[in-house]
Amino acid sequence: MISNETVLTEFLLMGFSRLKELQLFLFLVFLVTYICTLVGNIFILTIASLDPQLHTPMYFFLGNLSFLDICYTTTNVPQMLVHLLSERKCITYAGCVIQLYFFISFVGPECILLAAMAYDRFVAICHPLNYTVIMRKSFCLQLASVSWASGFLNSALHTYFTFRLPFCGVNQLNYFFCDIPPLLKLSCGDTSLNEIILLVVGVFIGWAPFICIVLSYAYIISTILKIRSTEGRIKAFTTCSSHLTIVLLYYGSSIFTYVRPISTYSLEKDRLISVLYSIVTPMLNPLIYTLRNKDIKDALKKIFLWKLY
Repeated sequence: MISNETVLTEFLLMGFSRLKELQLFLFLVFLVTYICTLVGNIFILTIASLDPQLHTPMYFFLGNLSFLDICYTTTNVPQMLVHLLSERKCITYAGCVIQLYFFISFVGPECILLAAMAYDRFVAICHPLNYTVIMRKSFCLQLASVSWASGFLNSALHTYFTFRLPFCGVNQLNYFFCDIPPLLKLSCGDTSLNEIILLVVGVFIGWAPFICIVLSYAYIISTILKIRSTEGRIKAFTTCSSHLTIVLLYYGSSIFTYVRPISTYSLEKDRLISVLYSIVTPMLNPLIYTLRNKDIKDALKKIFLWKLY
């Protein structure tokens, strides 16, 4: 601790301090996970850029998603790995501000990108004849731009209102990186405005895209059920299954973390949830799309055959 009169210059990240006997094991697990995340998402970006058959709206959005996963895991995982091997687990006040800003900047756009991918599947399955007209390149660029811009604006808002709160010299952050819920818990000031902002912004950034995803899949499922052949229904559903799996993983953890009152937070339990959406999910995204995606498998075969000849 530091005295109330002292200006706060750093935060002590106490996230895994109680698991001293598991620090090396956790280091190895998270290091392997981080490497898999980088390799998997770089692979998605590379394969989607090399094969002209994958120059489609779906893979354009998937490329954005992979880039986001690389960015937001890199904002906290490398530092977490260092802290797992060091005695003093601290981050400067300025470093905490920067980490929070970029983490939220990269997490936020994922909601809108997932909604854009759901809309893409809706148009492809429910309005296939108009697909090329509706999902034109300029429209896809606009959707991606909106998602990125909303992420940076959302992050600027939360970062400003979070760090204008007083911390009264208390600097032990019971978390493994700088995030909104633990910082609000640590503050000695009135956080009611921050909670209102979290809920209001959460409606636009989180719940509105989620409702779009639900409506898209309601129409998609209705259309699939009208397909007469079993093979046709399976093929149509397969094109959506990977995206739907990622939606469930991402929204299940991120909405639980951000869109609820601060009074209900339990940092002991929430640390596990944050590990899921900030470390595990970005690793699973490329695995899900690679293992369950015929287009990427076909692209791989063509690339390997091209190199052989």
